[in-house]
This record gives sequence, C-alpha cells and structure tokens, in this order.
Amino acid sequence: MSPVSYGPNQLERALTLGTSTLFEAAAIPSASVDPLIRPVWAGATVAGHAFPLQCSPGDNLAIHLAMERAPRGAVLVVDAKGFVAGYWGEVLTVAAEVAGVAGLIIDGGVRDVTALRTRRFPVFARGVSMRGTIKASAPSVGLPILLAGTPVGPGDLVVADDDGVLILPAEAAAGAIERGERRAATETVLMDALLGGRTTLDLLGLTRWRKVADEASI
Repeated sequence: MSPVSYGPNQLERALTLGTSTLFEAAAIPSASVDPLIRPVWAGATVAGHAFPLQCSPGDNLAIHLAMERAPRGAVLVVDAKGFVAGYWGEVLTVAAEVAGVAGLIIDGGVRDVTALRTRRFPVFARGVSMRGTIKASAPSVGLPILLAGTPVGPGDLVVADDDGVLILPAEAAAGAIERGERRAATETVLMDALLGGRTTLDLLGLTRWRKVADEASI
C-alpha cells in the first residue's frame, strides 16, 4: 500500500482540534471507536493514516508482518477481537520507531507499559497483560477491518488522544478538519463571552429553562 497524502499540516491540525471536536464536526457516528480502547499512558496522541490488520486471539504474527509492509507515518490499527494479551511491547516499539510507524491502536492488550511511556510511543489498547503471544497465523494484513464495530480502511485518518480514538474515512478527513476549525473558532468566542460574565443559558439560547427550573422548585 502506498502512503496516503493528506494536505498541508492536516495531521497537525487534526491533533490540535482533538478527537471530540473532530467527531462532532465529522458527524459520522461509527467513527468513534469503543471508548474502552484507551491510551496506555496519559497524554499520548497520534494522527496518521491507518494500516489495518487482524490478529488471531493470542497470536501477534500479523503485527510482525505489518512492520515490514506499513508505510512510514502509518498508525497500525489491530483487530484482536478484544482478546487481552501482550501483543505488543518494548521490542515491537523499537522496531516501529525504526520503521517510522507512528503509533498503535489495538482492540486487544499490550505490555511493557513503563517502556512505552518512557519512549513516548503512542499506544491505545483495550487492556494491559503480561501474557505473551504465539506466532502462528495472520488472518489479514493491510486489508479493511472492523475495529470493535468501527470500519477501518487502508489510509483512513486515525486521530487519538486522551478522549479516545477516532477513525475517519480518508475522503471525509479534509471536510471534517475544516468544519472542526470553524467549530473551534465559534467555541473560542463562546468562552471569551463566558469569561466576560455571560452564562451558558444565555449563549446557547436556553433561557426559557430558567422558568421551568424555577417553577419546578416551587
């Protein structure tokens, strides 16, 4: 698979917006990955093009194959069917850094968390487990998958931060980023007004609910 070319600074812009703003701007409900897939260290962030693959339960051979095939800047997106074992650790992290892999999203488990945090390698996983894995099968490498119900195709935009993981179809990425930036600009004006003494009821057109609340308290 050849690398996907996003526009100037699109990955940086996506990270600046964050997953929550991008999700609201994209309006694609399935783009939000299961919230139980979380960063394994606080503050981890990543944006890049998806390289999807599947692992059999307790078997990480597909990941090793992906390390040779994923283009630089890719984020590995691994469907391990929610099986929590140590599919990934410090050795694969070093290999990923050399290969130019930007990060890992896995519906499964990882280990060596201290090393991942120390190396600042962004990993988002369903859990952590010291249990190792075998290397005997590779269901798919580089083909579309479902990650806990979220469709993932090669080259889709992956953005992940403390709020969770977002995966947008490649063709929807540019529009979502542009709408997200307009939304962020609107929210900046809103927050300036709040700092100036206005209330959210005033600014969001919710003042009629004051009367409802007052009547309910009588």
